[in-house]
Amino acid sequence: MAQQQAYEKYYVPDQSPWPIVGAVALFLIAFGAGNFVVEQTKGESGYGGWTLLAGIVTLLVMLVGWFRNQIHESMAGKYSAQLGRSYRQGMAWFIFSEVMFFAAFFGALFYARVIAMPWLDGAGNNAMTAEVLWPNFEAIWPLTKTPGGVETTAMGWMGLPLYNTIILLISSVTCHFAHVALEKQQRGKLIAFLGVTILLGCFFLTLQVEEYVHAYREMNLTLQSGVYGNTFFLLTGFHGMHVTLGTIILIVLFFRVLKGHFTPDNHFAFQAGSWYWHFVDVVWVMLFFFVYIL
Repeated sequence: MAQQQAYEKYYVPDQSPWPIVGAVALFLIAFGAGNFVVEQTKGESGYGGWTLLAGIVTLLVMLVGWFRNQIHESMAGKYSAQLGRSYRQGMAWFIFSEVMFFAAFFGALFYARVIAMPWLDGAGNNAMTAEVLWPNFEAIWPLTKTPGGVETTAMGWMGLPLYNTIILLISSVTCHFAHVALEKQQRGKLIAFLGVTILLGCFFLTLQVEEYVHAYREMNLTLQSGVYGNTFFLLTGFHGMHVTLGTIILIVLFFRVLKGHFTPDNHFAFQAGSWYWHFVDVVWVMLFFFVYIL
């Protein structure tokens, strides 16, 4: 009886193999990715790529198994209000950590443009240093010339970047409408708006791949294109990874909706996915402004 009352206050699941599986997957990904980069740099072939692939597959297996257990526990009514508050706090801290993650990259962009470039241009008392490090340097952003003399072309904000901005802004609206439809128990509208949000996310990723292909093949804009190429691909690339994760989350939610999961009073999983999608939208708007326009 005491054990039953404890479960009513806070559900404690049985021991699970998924944490150790996830740890092994992350080790394989880190080890494989490191070796793969070295192999590609040296032009060699080895086991790095296969190790990286094994890690990704193991991670996917872990995610499917762990979240399947979570869904079964939730649908069985084992979660209490206290556990729900813990989930909300956990998701809020996770998004905060993602904010800090992108803040570091935006900070690097700020440092390069506002501090490092004026120094190289001889600002203040750095004329002698500038002459030694990079003679005839001009602090003009975007910096399309590397110290080695390799020139590239800056990515403008018109065209694909603008289209992707419009797509993500619309997807944020459709995601909100899907959430409202769920709260009003309008399953048809919920499925329609959530489906449109997923399609818009896929369109965004498709256009970003097209943008990268265009940058590499026609603009000579690569990761080797100095500080501008580095910051451009790191910011847009990591954001693309987050959009990919957000799209996967929405797809899982879509299939759960089709199975009749979620009610107006019990749908935090959907709410958490919505939070995350709005977060990646806000990050893209900032990225579009600071990376493409300014």
